[in-house]
Amino acid sequence: MPLAGGTDLMVLLNAGKLPPGRYVDIYGIDELRGIAVTPSHVDLGALTTFTHVRHHALLQTEFPSLVQASVESGAIAIQNRGTLGGNIANASPAADSPPALLTYDAELELVSLRGARWVPYAEFHTGYKQMLRRADELIARVRIPRLSQSDRERAVHYYRKVGTRKAQAISKICFAGLALRDGDRIVRARVALGSVAPTPLRCPRTEAVIESGPVTPALVREAQAMLAEELRPIDDIRSTRAYRLQV
Repeated sequence: MPLAGGTDLMVLLNAGKLPPGRYVDIYGIDELRGIAVTPSHVDLGALTTFTHVRHHALLQTEFPSLVQASVESGAIAIQNRGTLGGNIANASPAADSPPALLTYDAELELVSLRGARWVPYAEFHTGYKQMLRRADELIARVRIPRLSQSDRERAVHYYRKVGTRKAQAISKICFAGLALRDGDRIVRARVALGSVAPTPLRCPRTEAVIESGPVTPALVREAQAMLAEELRPIDDIRSTRAYRLQV
């Protein structure tokens, strides 16, 4: 089992809850680290830390929800060690970065001795702690398409995490949204949440309602009702279903 930053696995190890097996530390593989910018997209190596994300100037400007997710991922020590690829592969529905990645239409590069393949991140998580990554594959890169200059000027980004405390808390609920405005309409909407389903959840039916007409109080109420239908929160150790729906 590949081990990246280990910020979650080490907690499980100390608690005696890791399943039997062998773990291989890949943290020193430089080829899996770094942020590369092209005119059309940004590539983030799977071992790029949250600290690298939060201090990257272009990400701050064009992908502020991902930067905010990195700011809210644990404490500074965790951000210095925790990696974007590890946050994805750990497959926790309460992880902080997945909702932001879903709103930005991210893709993942999976590599093995058989070659490389790209998969949409929206399809990667197939169930609780289950994913498309095969046993012999590593997550190599996260690719995020950049908006055109005109779309950047009309984009609204939003990220909100609710936990027991303001810092270093696992989310009770996490929300990320992206909207492209055109007058009184939203022509492109992305809505994604964490801690409300077995996997990080994107809400396409809610997005369709938001895009269906001018933004009015009636449209907002319709979108809220559809969102409530798409969510599947549960009662667990951190919170209750009722609390999550209210938030």
